[in-house]
Amino acid sequence: MAYEAQPMHVVVFPFLAHGHMIPALDIARLFAARDVKSTIITTPVNAPIFTKTIEHDNQTNDSNIDIEILRFPTREVGLPEGYENWEQVTGSAMSKLFLRATEMLREQLEQYLEKERPTCLIADMFYPWATESTSSFNIPRLVFHGCGYFPLCAQDNILRYAPFKNVSSDDETRTLSPFPDKVMFSRTQVPEQFWGDEDNSYRNMMELIRKSDVESYGVIVNSFYELEPKYADFFRGELGRKTWHVGPVSLINRSFEEKAMRGKQASIDEHECLAWLDSKKPCSVVYISFGSRTNFVASQLHEIANALGNSGQNFIWVVRNVENEDWLPAMFEQKTGGRGMIIRGWAPQILILEHEAVGAFVTHCGWNSILEAVSAGVPMVTWPMLADQFYNEKLVTQILQVGVSVGAKKWSAVPSAEHVIKSEAIEKGLTEIMKGEMAQQMRRRAKELKEMARSAVAEGGSSQSELTALITELRSYHKNKSQR
Repeated sequence: MAYEAQPMHVVVFPFLAHGHMIPALDIARLFAARDVKSTIITTPVNAPIFTKTIEHDNQTNDSNIDIEILRFPTREVGLPEGYENWEQVTGSAMSKLFLRATEMLREQLEQYLEKERPTCLIADMFYPWATESTSSFNIPRLVFHGCGYFPLCAQDNILRYAPFKNVSSDDETRTLSPFPDKVMFSRTQVPEQFWGDEDNSYRNMMELIRKSDVESYGVIVNSFYELEPKYADFFRGELGRKTWHVGPVSLINRSFEEKAMRGKQASIDEHECLAWLDSKKPCSVVYISFGSRTNFVASQLHEIANALGNSGQNFIWVVRNVENEDWLPAMFEQKTGGRGMIIRGWAPQILILEHEAVGAFVTHCGWNSILEAVSAGVPMVTWPMLADQFYNEKLVTQILQVGVSVGAKKWSAVPSAEHVIKSEAIEKGLTEIMKGEMAQQMRRRAKELKEMARSAVAEGGSSQSELTALITELRSYHKNKSQR
């Protein structure tokens, strides 16, 4: 059989963390919606994150999505049995073991690729070795970073030019150059491993990822051109990367059921949550959530609670991994009355953000959360902590101008009582985002971005056209290969 006559088969291999797996599933569903067979590769513990949505799509939308399960080598590296998700990992020692375990998935992946010979492999950034694996079988490998063009450009600049290496203090700022806009960072807002003199595993890994970008077939980006056009052009032109933007991928979730089941099982009844929001006026509720991995010390939770108590704002606050209520101020529930709801665990975030009562989002600036807020037309209070979050904050507050900062200054993967944001700063951010002319301007701009996002994924939109171009190119790649 000629290769071009074979049906397309796209394999998606996400990193084992919710922030990577959730958009990766949406990407697989985008291909499946174009009648392309899609397979998600994961491990036994993580499989349930995908199964419910895949069963729903295969039954209701006649999609063709499979799951391939790889055994995760916890025992070989010394991890506890069942530790297969990044959110279970604590401390640098365990992090290194976990990353070592992901590297050991290579043999199983290559066995699968040799057997199936898919059209392409979309492998997460944290699997830089996947480029070499696919080249053995002449299969195109696309890199999925889970972030947008702006953070990709910013990180590449900092790795390439080391602008913080010779600054005299942590407070001294540097402008990224060359760069499309004047964007300034302080040294503490980037990982210390990026500017310290010592060789380190984190920087080495990021360099491997950057090298993998260059050597791979290309990069698939969860963004849309209208959101960050200068940075899409810069990434492609100045940095020479081959890319396709197909986002916001979360917008493939159209029905109530699809939005409610996205990610984990919600810790609150979705209908109860929405009924509470129905009782509030439009744009009167602040939604506070810091992603699937962020943990705060008790003193920081106490400051947030004080800010909410003193602000007078309606709120929904998502709190995770808290064993007791000692951090709640005295009389908090009496003080906030019926204007507040605390969700302990996982929240149906898209449903909440899209409700007309929600007027702002206090966020850790994870890329998924930013795109979900943009797609819902909700301005943001930014509170970055780690990963690409400080880059994303600059995009939201300076470039897009749909957010205000609480003033976080320290990049840190470990929660600390030394860098607690005080309630006054939090309350100031809440006031700026909810009241006054500046708040109205940000809200209008956020609504414009919402329309752009939805147009991008609609018929003839920029992201839909990019996906079409990618599918066409992949078909052409294998057609040409079969004729050699």
